[in-house]
Amino acid sequence: MGLTKSEIFSKEQNKLASMMKALGHPARIAIIQTIIKAQACICGDLVDELGLAQATISQHLKELKSVGIIQGTIEGTSVCYCIDDKVWSQYQTMFDSFFGKYNSKASCC
Repeated sequence: MGLTKSEIFSKEQNKLASMMKALGHPARIAIIQTIIKAQACICGDLVDELGLAQATISQHLKELKSVGIIQGTIEGTSVCYCIDDKVWSQYQTMFDSFFGKYNSKASCC
């Protein structure tokens, strides 16, 4: 069986790409910004806050949760979401390292 394209890249490259893909939609950025702004878990307020359909928000939450950026807990009949501090810190380090490797030189083009 042949290699899949992701197998030719390092674990770190694949993880960073997955995180960037999860952040690659403005609705997901808005969801994260809302959670950060609230400084607490968000339980069902996202529909009113963002003006998107519940099904749309649920799909975006699923994508963010799949890469670990957010975590959810069930409280009664609602699911509450918050930033996963440990994963957020790991991604922040990876992101800083990725962008920090470039040192601007004189224009090359």
